[in-house]
Amino acid sequence: MSDAPERAFQLQRIYTKDISFEVPGAPDVFLKQWQPQVNVQLNTETRRVGESETDYEVVLSLTVTANNEDKTVYLVEVKQAGIFTIIGIEGEERDQLLGAYCPNLLFPYARELITDLVSRGTFPQLLLQPINFDALYQDAKARAAAGEGAPAEGSTH
Repeated sequence: MSDAPERAFQLQRIYTKDISFEVPGAPDVFLKQWQPQVNVQLNTETRRVGESETDYEVVLSLTVTANNEDKTVYLVEVKQAGIFTIIGIEGEERDQLLGAYCPNLLFPYARELITDLVSRGTFPQLLLQPINFDALYQDAKARAAAGEGAPAEGSTH
């Protein structure tokens, strides 16, 4: 029998926490030539769930703004979340799971929601490119080391 502590990582649930789709200039936006500039912003937040020492909520927030002729054509905001159980994994390894791996698991769900919302708005299909959450996590960690704030539990990346 091994004396090694139990280590586990489990996905408990993936859910949509918030959705917003706005077309502030409708119907006039549909009459203009379509040459949009699309801006994507993302953010992650992590927090413990309730009194649990092992359950965490990770929220991936994506905001997509499409502008045409300097006017907002549509604005999509999605908060895709998950509850993850992490047992026996501490420190940097846990932070990497919460800051990079979990958002990577959530991203396809958020991307699908955004694509669907844009299509339902009758706009041309929007396919978000894959995101390297490991690189974003490492960048946030480097900024924290440089004194710009630490990526830790309850943090925003």
